Order: sequence, then C-alpha cells, then structure tokens
Amino acid sequence: MKFILTTHNVTLTKAIEEHILNRVDKLEHLDRWAVDVRVTLEHDHQKIPEKQFKCGVRLGVRGPDLFAEESQSDLYAAIDLVFKKIAEQIRRRHGRRKSVKKTDAAQLKRQRQESVE
Repeated sequence: MKFILTTHNVTLTKAIEEHILNRVDKLEHLDRWAVDVRVTLEHDHQKIPEKQFKCGVRLGVRGPDLFAEESQSDLYAAIDLVFKKIAEQIRRRHGRRKSVKKTDAAQLKRQRQESVE
C-alpha cells in the first residue's frame, strides 16, 4: 500500500509517524485491497483550543475513495478518531457488499426453484 503523509504547521516526529503507521497497518487488515493512504496533519493556532489539530485521511480503494476528517485539541486523539471513522466506513462498505451478494444469491435460488416447478 502506498503511504503519503503531509503536514502543515506540525513538526513530524518519529513517534507521530510510528503512531500513524500502526493505525494504517490495522486498516490493511480490514481492507487488503486498499491502494493508497493519504494522511494530512494540520495545526491552526488561531482556532479555539478545543479544535487546534486536524487530521484527515483519504483511503484509496476500488470505487469511491473513503475520506474522514477530525479536529481535536490533542493530535494523537485526532489521529485515533479519524482512523476509527475510516475503519467504520470500511466495515459498512464490506457489510453492504455481503448483503448484496446474499440477496442476489437468494433471487437466483428462487428463480431456479420456480423454473423447476
């Protein structure tokens, strides 16, 4: 998976990078067909203190890309919350695909039974 990390007014430390890479590894377990991950970290010191750090993640997958963004006073909290949102989007997409397959299979089975009768 291709990984792109950009920062704006944030000094990128090894600890921050490792924290993000650990979160990306967890996403890879959920969706192994992901093509790339773009993470953007921003710090806006003029905003209110509760929402100073912003983290955005764009996950490139087949079909429409998944995107989530979160603002918090703590950078690590913003990173954790945004990856939690992306994981939920992956699970929701996977569940929808499974339900479509099941409904298609049920329709085919019903058609086969009707043609036999």
